Amino acid sequence: MPHSPIPLRVDLKPEPRERGLLAPLALAALLTAGVGYVGGELTQLGPWYQALKKPWWQPPDYVFPIVWTTIFALSTAAMAFAWRDVACPRRRIATAVLFVVVGGLNILWSYLFFHLQRPDWALWEVAALWLAVALMVVMPWRGSKTASVLFFPYLVWVSIASYLTWTVIQLNGPFG
Repeated sequence: MPHSPIPLRVDLKPEPRERGLLAPLALAALLTAGVGYVGGELTQLGPWYQALKKPWWQPPDYVFPIVWTTIFALSTAAMAFAWRDVACPRRRIATAVLFVVVGGLNILWSYLFFHLQRPDWALWEVAALWLAVALMVVMPWRGSKTASVLFFPYLVWVSIASYLTWTVIQLNGPFG
């Protein structure tokens, strides 16, 4: 029997590039939109927030939705790249789980800070958020540097938000 010039593929797992971007992008966008919606609903800039003393360096209120929209868009793309490019199924799933956890922690921070009006509790929570985002940056690095780079602004912003939360506590505490 002559040798076939087309190699038979025994491994049935798809190669990373064969997974495609559309389905993970759509799912990540749906999850991110949900986080953005719930977080936005919890973020009420009412009389309590307006009365807080804020540091001189805090960006104006209109900057926050712009930054969050940018970070959410980058993170959505990052998750799609991580899902497509990371070959190790455990690392790919761990990144996806972290993506969901980060979304939940993001909502929890808004709930603690704005709804319960407890920046002191939000400061403790933001440590967990920062760690989860840091892991989300590191986890896909070997398989998708693009995903890691796109997740990185989230880490920068959570670092700024952490310091801002601490500063608000210093200027206004104690709470409760």
